[in-house]
Amino acid sequence: MAAVPPHADRRRAPARPAPARRARAVRAHRDASGRGPRRRPLLVVALLLGGLLVTATAGVAGFVAWLDGNVDRIDDPFAALDEESRPGAAPTVPGQADTALNVLVLGADGSIDTDDPAGWQQGGQRTDAIMIVHVAADRRSAVLLSVPRDSWVDIPGHGQGKINAAFAYGGPTLMVETVEQLTGIRIDHVAVADFESFITLTDVLGGVDITVPEDTYQHDRLLFSAGTHHMDGAAALAYTRQRYGLPGGDLDRVKRQQNWMRSILTTTLSEGTLSDPVRLTRFLTTVTGAVAVDETLGLGDMRRLGASLSGLRADDVTFLTVPTEGTGRSPDGTQSIVALDAEALAPLAAAVADDTVADLLATEDGLDVLEDSVS
Repeated sequence: MAAVPPHADRRRAPARPAPARRARAVRAHRDASGRGPRRRPLLVVALLLGGLLVTATAGVAGFVAWLDGNVDRIDDPFAALDEESRPGAAPTVPGQADTALNVLVLGADGSIDTDDPAGWQQGGQRTDAIMIVHVAADRRSAVLLSVPRDSWVDIPGHGQGKINAAFAYGGPTLMVETVEQLTGIRIDHVAVADFESFITLTDVLGGVDITVPEDTYQHDRLLFSAGTHHMDGAAALAYTRQRYGLPGGDLDRVKRQQNWMRSILTTTLSEGTLSDPVRLTRFLTTVTGAVAVDETLGLGDMRRLGASLSGLRADDVTFLTVPTEGTGRSPDGTQSIVALDAEALAPLAAAVADDTVADLLATEDGLDVLEDSVS
């Protein structure tokens, strides 16, 4: 369960992992029909960063400024990091004006006081969702890489623990340090999303359709029957929060969080939200009010990023989950944990760090080993 060295000169595992490892080399979400990997527009990034949609949809300067003010700001989480120990910056690409961008998105059940470091103490707030949003240098593709919250990792200064404890111990700064040490991926920005606000977002959209592959129970009580359910915000949150009765435990919770996000995106695109000024205003107000971003990501940065992504298509975004060896117990036997597959993670993390994910997914060790992870 060793972590990937933090910078290791972008060291890679062999291009073709051993056969026993290949089935875990990359995991990606498929739709419930099993037709293969589904990809969604970069509205995922817009939903979680807030403001990117503003570039394409809001032409009134005052409204844009108001939305920017509606986004909470996090004190620079990178200032306290030792720059020499961090992973190197993303490589430059000849002929490309931009470099790859990696945003650490942290989701929580409930609001997080980003202005009060005293709130980040042992046993305090922990993140319920951890994702790295990777935007390629050519701005033609993006990846959302989820890290299960119960992943057992080394937390700098605190020994081993569940990765979401890093936020409780040291807020965004320690979470960035932990993720960078684990993956060797340099984080450029941080966004913290209040997932409870996604209840309101779901209701603004009139509910969303989520497909449940099979009946799920909790303490012998049927929670969700197999089939497609039209869920309001409260039902969707209950769906993602289910803790018992899921065979994959925390891994299934990750799948459900992403299923909800995909459903929000699908509904947003199909129901004409972006073309309805009233619904769009409510939508953007809810999104920006649910997100806090680091203070180094200004409105100008978001507008420029949004402009650079104007050509991104639906087929250009991929949802992935870091490779794991399943669930287990902590060394002392007191905690349920997710064991990461360090050997399989290495080539995936290196591909993100080097901005070569598309190349990896195009190989036999990429697309041919994708697993159905919808739950």
